[in-house]
Amino acid sequence: MYQNRLNGLSSMRSPAALMWLVFACLFLMAAGAHAHGVAEGDKGYIAEITGVHFLSFIYLGAKHMITGYDHILFLFGVIFFLYKLKDIGLYVSLFAIGHSTTMLLGVYLGTTVSGYLIDAIIGLSVVYKALDNVGAFQRWFGVQPNPKAATLIFGFFHGFGLATKVLEYEISKDGLWPNLIAFNIGVEIGQLLALFAILIVMNYWRRSASFLRHAYTANIAMMCAGFILIGMQLTGYFVA
Repeated sequence: MYQNRLNGLSSMRSPAALMWLVFACLFLMAAGAHAHGVAEGDKGYIAEITGVHFLSFIYLGAKHMITGYDHILFLFGVIFFLYKLKDIGLYVSLFAIGHSTTMLLGVYLGTTVSGYLIDAIIGLSVVYKALDNVGAFQRWFGVQPNPKAATLIFGFFHGFGLATKVLEYEISKDGLWPNLIAFNIGVEIGQLLALFAILIVMNYWRRSASFLRHAYTANIAMMCAGFILIGMQLTGYFVA
């Protein structure tokens, strides 16, 4: 399967494809700086309230996922070569189980792991998925990692990333669990909205002859974006 995929992807040497790669990386260099950032207004609002605020936390969770570029990039990579809705549903469910579990546990246990390091691993997940999509592991090492296990495992790390951001809100202990559940529901809503938008674009693109010509470029752009996110987070860690 991966060899056939590589054969189809090898014809990406068009100027338009390379230009797309450059612009994608430049965009993510600018946008990535704000990925997962907690808006000061949101942070101040959450710090001031107590008790259960279900709708507010649903909104915050959805907003966080939709503006979380690293989550969206990983999700984009996961479904890139998935055509059947049952396969898409399976992988997205594994990702959701992973990040929901560690987000709730991370907040409950008060994780002290640096958010910069977690976000660097999330950037690594984007790099991994891009390499997986172009069959790099099979070509380099002669083995293919289990994609379902990888999606679940990286989902755990994405959940820890969510937990570090939730902790930045300094949520009151009063109403903590209902608010956390609401936030997680919002995250899933945001994920479904992002998935819906991605699928619309992907289904349209797959019908065109340019898909296999430019699919390799798209994954290389995704890989570059992942490396940019890793570099930014590691820089933030050492500077901070």
